[in-house]
Amino acid sequence: MTTIYISLGSNIERERHIRAGLDALHAEFGPLAVSRVFESEAVGFNGRPFYNLVVAARTNMPLASVCQRLRAMEFANGREPDAKKFAPRTLDLDLLLYGDLVCEEPVALPRGEILTNAFVLWPLAELAPELCHPVDGRPFGELWLAYDKASQRLNPIPFHWEACELQHH
Repeated sequence: MTTIYISLGSNIERERHIRAGLDALHAEFGPLAVSRVFESEAVGFNGRPFYNLVVAARTNMPLASVCQRLRAMEFANGREPDAKKFAPRTLDLDLLLYGDLVCEEPVALPRGEILTNAFVLWPLAELAPELCHPVDGRPFGELWLAYDKASQRLNPIPFHWEACELQHH
């Protein structure tokens, strides 16, 4: 079994799509470890604020199959196949880590946004503070402590999901 970490984001009907994403991930992978939900400003374009979080799951599925399933979940939630990178999203599911695998295909891992976006690093550090970045080598908790928190506004928000009560620290 491989532990995978997935970032979820939405800025269109945020609560509905985040819940739908969590439900789909739970149905596909079983029990999830779930960070708090954070509200963040859109990064890279002018748009409505996003809800973001990170989940951890375990799978025997090969990497390419995980990527295909995540894309199918996005499409099932209204994402357009030709959606631009910096644009509003119904549901964005990004594989951040697949165990400690480092690769470029079929997806770049570990995902670069881990080190550049607070809305990825903070929830990941919350879920796995002692886990080390496969390339950088430092634990995610340490990376978050060193992150320039003034560079991106990010706020934890209360959020309820049927399968578990998300933590509110």
